[in-house]
Amino acid sequence: MENPHAERQNVLLQRIIKNADKCTETILELNHCLEEIVRANAHVQVAADLVTKYRKNVQYNLEATRERKVAE
Repeated sequence: MENPHAERQNVLLQRIIKNADKCTETILELNHCLEEIVRANAHVQVAADLVTKYRKNVQYNLEATRERKVAE
């Protein structure tokens, strides 16, 4: 005679495994999509880095110019 609780637990365990497999597959697909987005936006990152460096250079030059004017 089989244990009805064991049978029910087995059914539930199989559902959990199936759902975990689907979740894993979905996460892998999401990771792939995110990698594509990161690759597609690489040029945006380069432009952002250039703008940041430009801003820092402008700020440095403005401060240097102000210091010269004050010294004169």
